[in-house]
Amino acid sequence: MSDTSFVRRFFPEPDPQERRFLGDFFRLETVGGALALLAAAVAVVWANVAGSSYDALREVELGPLDLEHWASEGALTLFFFVAGLELKREFVVGSLRRPADAAVPVVAAVCGVLVPAAVYLLVNLGGETGGWAIPAATDIAFALAVLAVVGSNLPTSLRAFLLTMAVVDDLIVILIIATFYTEEVSWVALGIAALALAAYALGQQRRWRTPLFFVPVALVAWWFTHEAGIHATIAGVALGLLTRVRRDDGEDHSPAEQLEHRLQPISAGVAVPVFALLTAGVPLSGGGDLVREPVVIGVVLGLLVGKPVGVLLGAWSVTRLTHAELNPDLSWRDVFGVAILAGIGFTVSLLVADLAFEDTLLEAAK
Repeated sequence: MSDTSFVRRFFPEPDPQERRFLGDFFRLETVGGALALLAAAVAVVWANVAGSSYDALREVELGPLDLEHWASEGALTLFFFVAGLELKREFVVGSLRRPADAAVPVVAAVCGVLVPAAVYLLVNLGGETGGWAIPAATDIAFALAVLAVVGSNLPTSLRAFLLTMAVVDDLIVILIIATFYTEEVSWVALGIAALALAAYALGQQRRWRTPLFFVPVALVAWWFTHEAGIHATIAGVALGLLTRVRRDDGEDHSPAEQLEHRLQPISAGVAVPVFALLTAGVPLSGGGDLVREPVVIGVVLGLLVGKPVGVLLGAWSVTRLTHAELNPDLSWRDVFGVAILAGIGFTVSLLVADLAFEDTLLEAAK
């Protein structure tokens, strides 16, 4: 038997303060996931009953963008800003602040992206390979909502693992979007966005607190990221990661904690459901032809098989290579359940589908 003093625990147990924080977070995600599911159902019914009015709604121009793009590049940017805040909190002051502990969900997330992408490519070899990133993303809102409903007795450490893995997973896919699904980049606009991000970081470092500075700077970063030809959600993630999460002496809450407390209900209860309503509507036509469509088969197998296999392979590899062990209150059956939840693809998967395909292939992928 190995010396347990040298064994690093797999999925570290959060401290009481973090446990309360995660509990509040999961309660919000339950509501947000339910609203997103309802919005998606409404979108599907609407698109099949009155498709022309549904399409007309998405094409309504509101300022510089139509409603569909406000949902995918506006509402979803808020969602990823909150995700970026949570990711930084986990890595800086959370249970994953130690690199050795953070390696487990990060490696699981990486393998959870690579394996389903490989499954899709194998199925579509020589065909429509452009959708390889569709099954690579885990839907944070739905996965956490399901876990909160069916996993109330699971250890908090396992919930923290799913949260971190899902955020890292989607961050990787967002970077994939910026790298592989961006046709042309405006370097001038990108430079302005970078300057805005630098100004935001400087304001955080100088301990400025006024929204009269941060809100305009964040909007400039968001808009010029969009104008650069890069998906605007990248700006949301970057702004979240640049926000200060450590408390100064005398502070009750850090800026990241305050922003997350204020914006999480809006993100989970408004931004994600709006995105679902304006994106998920797709005519359910095609019948048996859809079952034989390689794009459909690749996405389904990628999510149902590739995702669980990838997450389990990544987690198991870390434990084997580093001699880490599961906490006494965890089993590999628990990890397998979380790996299954990682196969819920919705928000970012729909986003990739919109960027990868058009017309009938887009409908098939969705």
